[in-house]
Amino acid sequence: MHQATPAAALPRGATALFAVACGTAVANVYFAQPLLVALGNEFAIAPAALGAVVTLTQIGYGLGLFLIVPLGDRLDPRRLITVQLLLLAAALLFVATATSSAALLAGMASVGLLAVVTQSLVACAASFTEPARRGRVVGTVTSGVVTGILLARTVSGLLGDLAGWRSVYLTSAVLTCAAALTLHRVIPRRDTPAPTLGYGRLLTSTVRLFTRERLPRLRALFALLVFAAFSTLWSSVTLVLSDPPLSLSSTAIGAFGLLGAAGALAANVAGRLNDRGHANRTTGFGLALLTLSWLPLALTRHSLWALAAGVVLLDLAVQAVHVTNQSLIHALHPEAGSRLIGGYMVFYSIGSAVGALAATTLYAAAGWSAVCVLGAGFSGLALVIWALTESGATRPAGKMSTTTHDPAGARPRR
Repeated sequence: MHQATPAAALPRGATALFAVACGTAVANVYFAQPLLVALGNEFAIAPAALGAVVTLTQIGYGLGLFLIVPLGDRLDPRRLITVQLLLLAAALLFVATATSSAALLAGMASVGLLAVVTQSLVACAASFTEPARRGRVVGTVTSGVVTGILLARTVSGLLGDLAGWRSVYLTSAVLTCAAALTLHRVIPRRDTPAPTLGYGRLLTSTVRLFTRERLPRLRALFALLVFAAFSTLWSSVTLVLSDPPLSLSSTAIGAFGLLGAAGALAANVAGRLNDRGHANRTTGFGLALLTLSWLPLALTRHSLWALAAGVVLLDLAVQAVHVTNQSLIHALHPEAGSRLIGGYMVFYSIGSAVGALAATTLYAAAGWSAVCVLGAGFSGLALVIWALTESGATRPAGKMSTTTHDPAGARPRR
């Protein structure tokens, strides 16, 4: 397989900086979840429609994954990432100053569109790392993503209670500008020439990579189902925790995000296991754990301890599967890493949007128990698909395919 790793390498300590930048960027997609009740009250959005705030953010994220992230295979990653971060800061300011529900929703979609800089950073870090360490680096950077997702709820809940929901987005805009300036100085210039594909061919080649290769299609399906389950929990748990008899504050609701910090540990461990050739076993274990997590989650109304246990199990499972997926698909064609990761994450975004909208709608109609059945259904379906298609596969990530591919769309070569 052709390895298109640039000659330049990330400076020492840059992996940790990438992890922090990823966490800062991806947090913007999740800030709204503990604030849904406050947003609904200010903009007169009905409870059943609150899922649209999360769904539009995820739709924007999905569009950005397909339209923006593949540019990392064509443009200088330092310039691309810097511009994305500065535009993201502008979108966050727009949300913070919104005066109508239409402006709020448009701003949320824009934030989602530009927050895909997270995946540009993951692809960039992977491309500047030698193959033997790639799983470990992806795991470390993804642990930053996990931490950002989890702390997003805690920070937004706390700031929302102390200074109002607008302060959340203003603070994030400042931090995003700081990340842009820092990364512009840290990211190396690309030492090898980038493909000379036009933008249209770049996008169509992304589609071809998925239509011609079984591995990214299957891993994308896992992503869709896993993140549908993830979003089912986090988009609706705010509603059940804020309703009687629990009636928790935004700060208390956001604090439950800290319980999922174990997911960051799972990301690192999964990356190392992938480097050792245990990707499929890690996937199966993660999907089984994800399915089981809904048993304690179903008891949330009766026990916050049960909720805590379910959150830990669910986040461990989701991140183990997610890191494994990204490591496997990037190893398939490193020269097309941005396109593969961007295309894969489109399915993540679709799953997150479906889970958010379905969960909030179902909660309004049938309550928390029905939501838990939905989440368990997504999780169990992913586990069944793994058992039918991947349970017997034990090949290392670097040996998943003997087919090389011209990402511009040339015929596969063996």
